[in-house]
Amino acid sequence: MRRRPANSTTEPPPSSSESNVGQRQTKRSFSMMLSLIAVIFNCCWAVYHYQYDAMPIPLTAQQAGKRGFSEHVAMEHVKALTQFGPHPLASDALDHAIQYVLATSENIKKTAHWEVDVQVDLFHAQYGANRLVGGLFKGKTLVYSDLKHVVLRILPKYMSKQDEEDAILISSHIDTVFSTAGAGDCSSCVAVMLELARGISQWAHGFKHAVIFLFNTGEEEGLNGAHSFITQHPWRSSIRVAIDLEAMGVGGKSSIFQGGPDPWAIENFAKVAKYPSAQVAAQDLFNSGVIKSATDFQVYKEIAGLSGLDFAYGDVGAVYHTKNDKLELLKSGSLQHLGENMLAFLLHTAALPHLPQEKNVENAEGQDQAVFFDILGTYMVVYRQRFANMLHNSVIMQAILIWTTSLFIGGYPAVVSLGLSFLSILLMWIFALSFCVFVSLSLPLICSSPVPYIASPWLVIGLFVAPAVLGALIGQHLGFLILLKYLRRVSSTRKQKQSPGIEASIVELEAERWLFKAGSIQWLVILIAGNFYKLGSSYIALVWLVSPAFAYGFLEATLSPVRSPKPLKLVTLLLGLSVPVIFSAGIFIRLVGTLIGTIVRLDRNPGSTPDGLGNVMVSGLVAIIVCLTLVYLLSYVHLSGPHFISAFFYFCFFWGGNELLATSSNWLGVIQDSNHSINSLGV
Repeated sequence: MRRRPANSTTEPPPSSSESNVGQRQTKRSFSMMLSLIAVIFNCCWAVYHYQYDAMPIPLTAQQAGKRGFSEHVAMEHVKALTQFGPHPLASDALDHAIQYVLATSENIKKTAHWEVDVQVDLFHAQYGANRLVGGLFKGKTLVYSDLKHVVLRILPKYMSKQDEEDAILISSHIDTVFSTAGAGDCSSCVAVMLELARGISQWAHGFKHAVIFLFNTGEEEGLNGAHSFITQHPWRSSIRVAIDLEAMGVGGKSSIFQGGPDPWAIENFAKVAKYPSAQVAAQDLFNSGVIKSATDFQVYKEIAGLSGLDFAYGDVGAVYHTKNDKLELLKSGSLQHLGENMLAFLLHTAALPHLPQEKNVENAEGQDQAVFFDILGTYMVVYRQRFANMLHNSVIMQAILIWTTSLFIGGYPAVVSLGLSFLSILLMWIFALSFCVFVSLSLPLICSSPVPYIASPWLVIGLFVAPAVLGALIGQHLGFLILLKYLRRVSSTRKQKQSPGIEASIVELEAERWLFKAGSIQWLVILIAGNFYKLGSSYIALVWLVSPAFAYGFLEATLSPVRSPKPLKLVTLLLGLSVPVIFSAGIFIRLVGTLIGTIVRLDRNPGSTPDGLGNVMVSGLVAIIVCLTLVYLLSYVHLSGPHFISAFFYFCFFWGGNELLATSSNWLGVIQDSNHSINSLGV
């Protein structure tokens, strides 16, 4: 028997797996990872811009024609109404505004198509009591008197009496709060309705149903205008569908943020809308009570039992109900966007042979509730809750089956690895939230304004996004190190050993894969919770679960005892994130912007809310979004080497530090007035 030389090696020759491992640093270079992060962040911004900032071209009266919608004409109405100044209830300015709407309505009557009957009514509600069982005014009884509304009914002259009993209501309010002329809330909506009524008056000879335009007063005092109309006006019994137009800001895209209970209206809107903008996530948020607001749609749904749609402008929400709700902030194309959508919807629905006949719909939370959302403001998806339940249950059962089978095959080490990878997710949340809350509490101490990002919402990126990403990376990296330590210990007990270098690299790659797969567990838990509570916005969790899981299963080699893991492909990440980014990037950015506008109203009564509560809310939401969306991306960072991780730390500190220094400059200190609002937002 020949003896092996003392200096001989027992390591096998390098395999293809080893060569792939050796190429890891090339595939995860510093420049490539930074480029990847930059591409993803820019794609998110592009999705938001295309979904919420891209507006249609405003049309002149000549371009729109007699039957079209002209923003230029509607803008003249906005200018006329805002020239009266603030016109709250019981003010002379409100009387002037009512007279303007009435005179414009009479002019529409004179110029209508000769086969169209336009009926104008100045309705005077003597008195009444409004008591709602839900929402902002839950349990309160609001007494009102002496309310005046302008009501405009448009229908064919030769319509039968039976057809007159089916009408579509379009509603908004003329009155404003005492502090503002209300360019956004709600002169913009009134102007859209006036121009819409003019266009409809040239089309209605072909309608099978009447269209009623209600310009009410008393909305700002507790939705009293809608209540007085729907309980007292003679035409109230003919209404089958109610559409409410509102504003929680100035301009932008007017989106559907409430619909139903009957999905008929939103399904027909989705068929014909030229520029659809609708999100069931906004409905879930509004119904949860997080947004302290109410609209006339609540009256129509709760008191009259009607179904329909609730639209709202949402840009520059910080000026809502403040003196800065000015015409100058009304973005070009905003009125055209809402007007053309509503015109297409009315032309379609008013010509249908039948409207929904049922009232007091009791399936608001049932299987027929609609799940709806738009994709890039171009396409709109609508399906029933029954289908959503089937789809979600199917995905949940398949995911649980796959994970159960995987853990059963992997045995005890797989169960522990899953638990440790989920620990990394938990640490990611803890660190991200902690970093953001620390920055939010420190902000008033170093800035002249406690909320400097209201004037420039993009400051949130440096102030809160950077600390959140930094905290998430630190927390996940700590979990990665714990998982790596365990996998190395398991690897050391294996009977068949490779060379130490190869084995260490394989363990690292296995840990990376566990972190990537842990992201799907996070979204699976969210999908189960959303499906249990029948939240329409659960489709977001579905997309974030299915798309990365599909990319992983489609592009990554399956693991077996004879096949060692390879570095995760960058194309797996790009393919897995492409659909979720398209579906939800705009929603998440919009959600943060809405909350920024909302916190201005938290401090209306000094001492009623804790100091810094608004900052904590915004930073907390940012941290949650970062943890939810970056869980897959961050799993790619840990094997990129200490140089990239340290550079990433420096990048976050530098980015956030510059923003903190910028916010302490004097030019941002002027954004706060007596109501903690802003004095200059036209930049």
